[in-house]
Amino acid sequence: MNSSAEELRDKLQGLFAFSVTPFTATNEIDLPRFREQIQYLAAARPAAVFICGGTGEFFSLDLGEYKSLVKAGVEETQGKLPLIAGVGYGTKLACEFVKVAEEANADGVLVLPPYLVHAEQEGLYQHYFRIAASTHIPIIIYQRDNAIFAPETVGRLAEIPNVVGFKDGAGDMERLMRMRLIVGTRLAFMGGLPTAELSALAFRGVGVSSYSSAILNFAPRIATAFYESLSSSENSLREKLLKEFYLPFAKLRDRAQGYAVSLIKAGLKVVGRPAGGVRPPLLDPPEEVEQELRSIIQRGQSIVEGP
Repeated sequence: MNSSAEELRDKLQGLFAFSVTPFTATNEIDLPRFREQIQYLAAARPAAVFICGGTGEFFSLDLGEYKSLVKAGVEETQGKLPLIAGVGYGTKLACEFVKVAEEANADGVLVLPPYLVHAEQEGLYQHYFRIAASTHIPIIIYQRDNAIFAPETVGRLAEIPNVVGFKDGAGDMERLMRMRLIVGTRLAFMGGLPTAELSALAFRGVGVSSYSSAILNFAPRIATAFYESLSSSENSLREKLLKEFYLPFAKLRDRAQGYAVSLIKAGLKVVGRPAGGVRPPLLDPPEEVEQELRSIIQRGQSIVEGP
């Protein structure tokens, strides 16, 4: 593992911010608003900022838009914290996105599951191996949906010098424990289920204390307070936030497909930091859902801020 890869791996410990991609009223990327959002997230002092991932609607971005976003993200973080860009699709196209991220001086890339197909373990290995071999910048593997890894496959991938991390969006704790026992400290592991706070305690049980939070986009004080509560012997705040904020939010999220993303943008609108709507095929929530979300956010804020 080279020095830059080791450095990033060691920094990937804590709470991670996953930024939305703001759009204008005509559905174009809103670059000035994106820059503001990166600054806002950075002020919450996460361990790293991830852009153009699932929350950032990577699937809807063309290569030119992606280039503009990664360049802006790097400029706004100014090396003060790691800036990780999502990449994906088939191997060849993923490598093209990796090249753009590398040229923009991103600190690393998060490799989303390959487009659509379910592959054998050797196929998954070859996909991620070839992406890693196409670049010198650090690579983070993302397990979810159609990219479910055998622990032995992760062990093989961990031998690649610039593979530094593993994000889990599957939630199979036994599988995750087996992976950790195989790779030891060679990879930084992080939780990545939707509304990851609800599974954070379970992940800690298998030795994974880091996770990604989309909630940071619109409620950084809530997200930060919850993360800090996980390390505290006083769990009353954690339990209140789980019961009054995170669980109601998750129930609202589960009401429609795609709400894991569109509710984050709705949350930004509710708190007065609008970032536009989502691109098709995702749908923006109706007004009544926004009102429910407003009540949930207000309850969470009152818990953190006090009476």
